Amino acid sequence: MFYVPTSFLENILREDIPYNDCTTEALGISGVPGKISCFPKKDGFVSGIEMGARLFKEVGLQVTGIGKDGDFYSAGQTVLEARGSAEKIHSIYKTVQNILEYSSGITNRVRAITKQIEAANSKAKVAVTRKHFPGTKTISLNAALLGGAIVHRAGLSESILVFDQHRVFCKDPVSAVRMAKKQEPEKKIAVEVENEEEGIQYIHAGADIIQCERFNPEALKAFVVKARNIRNDVIINAAGGINDTNAYEYALTCADVLVTSWVYFGRPFDIKMRISSD
Repeated sequence: MFYVPTSFLENILREDIPYNDCTTEALGISGVPGKISCFPKKDGFVSGIEMGARLFKEVGLQVTGIGKDGDFYSAGQTVLEARGSAEKIHSIYKTVQNILEYSSGITNRVRAITKQIEAANSKAKVAVTRKHFPGTKTISLNAALLGGAIVHRAGLSESILVFDQHRVFCKDPVSAVRMAKKQEPEKKIAVEVENEEEGIQYIHAGADIIQCERFNPEALKAFVVKARNIRNDVIINAAGGINDTNAYEYALTCADVLVTSWVYFGRPFDIKMRISSD
């Protein structure tokens, strides 16, 4: 279960209809009963369905059909359906369409990466970052999880990940990492590195996770072997530029996690919203 507070949905609704729908009122059609059906224009995974259903209900529509979130659907197959007045349908349908399309785009891109990992017969996980567009965290993470990803890091308060941008403030970065382990004994310490030498250094310093930034697949594979010879329990992340065109090669390196932001940025997945009067 991914928790989406009602207040979040109310804020989304308020963005598009802060007061009233001028067009529907001007045409005198507010009370005319109607039906809305949502379906993908092509085969693919569709997510955001539960959020869409809750938004339909929020404005008073009766949800008469709902598919399973994140499942694969054929083109033209209904994923969500509701009935109610023209006023209620027009107050929310575009917002629901945006959520379905944006969410499904992310879910399909995650699926594209996991497909490459499976083809490589790897057990690596896809982890999505916090590099989503501000304000879209709830929608983005929900969509990624439905695609089979895990959350790399939901926010700064969740985990310890030491970047070079942190180390520039440390007189002795290696000693600082050792101190961080003592300061937060319940948390794993992750350190992002740019080369093999840095990685080995922080493994010896006790880092639990080494995040290899923009290592090419050959260099990463060699590093994984050396790292595991030093400490078999160290977790190796591959990060930087991971997408559906290179995930297969990175999966073959035996890295534990493929960290990506790529899934957030791409075309929405087209969803048709068919509206008719009853």
